[in-house]
Amino acid sequence: MTRRTFSATVLAASVARAQSKRPVRLGGPIFLKSDDPAELAREHRRLGYSAAYCPAAKAADSDRTRAIVKAFAAENVVIAEVGAWVNMLDPDSAKRRTNLDYVTERLAVAEAVGARNCVDIAGSFNPDYWYGAHPKNLSKEFLDATVENCRHIIDAVNPKRTLFTIEMMPWSIPNGPDSYLQLIKAVDRKAFGVHMDVCNAVNSPERFYNNAALIDELFRKLGRWIASCHAKDLAWMPEYNVHFAEVVPGRGVLDYKAYLRNVAALPTDAPLMLEHLKTPAEYDEGRAYIQKNAAAINIPFA
Repeated sequence: MTRRTFSATVLAASVARAQSKRPVRLGGPIFLKSDDPAELAREHRRLGYSAAYCPAAKAADSDRTRAIVKAFAAENVVIAEVGAWVNMLDPDSAKRRTNLDYVTERLAVAEAVGARNCVDIAGSFNPDYWYGAHPKNLSKEFLDATVENCRHIIDAVNPKRTLFTIEMMPWSIPNGPDSYLQLIKAVDRKAFGVHMDVCNAVNSPERFYNNAALIDELFRKLGRWIASCHAKDLAWMPEYNVHFAEVVPGRGVLDYKAYLRNVAALPTDAPLMLEHLKTPAEYDEGRAYIQKNAAAINIPFA
């Protein structure tokens, strides 16, 4: 082989590696009225999904969790996440303890079914809305309390197959790549990871208009810890003050090609999960839009 041929071969191999893309696992809610794990798993595949939100389960019900694991594995559908979705920083101390116990149970469910992660938001000091804005949601007090909560939950379960993750919110910690890095370092647990919702990091006109650059930064800084992702879109409502609204993928401005490229380049096959839509038709529309964008940049689905 000549030097020129050798150089061309090396270059071709390098380009091929750079262009290689991991198949993306797409998922979302389903509307089948069934409690049978096998039927639920088949419905995900019928819709073109290879990832799922965890069906109803309790950590102590080992028969149920084993049935979920078996049925979904048979269809090559991974359990992307177990949602917790309560306020871990509720100003009412009794409610806060109850909520922490609930999140701990949900992490135990995620461990039992081998979900990619158990996810919650950090919470809020707002007494009226569990996800509401509050001046102290960007404070050191908020960060310290969130670190304590994450450690408490992870140490109680000691998970080996799943991660505990916090979803970013626009008006509380973590609200971007750097504050999430700060949280990861502070929690200091191998079982702590990242749930990526790029829309939730859009909290300014700059991030709205330059969301592709924001997406690249989020994945560049946090990619090694990402366990699962959410899929939706953002539109700017015509008002005098800034008002971004969640909409069906394709009805907003989110750069889905940038999003899909970054998901496909992750070191693990972190699922991309549609959420917060209202009807089966909206989920069909959003799924088709994501699939169309993936096809345009040659990204396959698992």
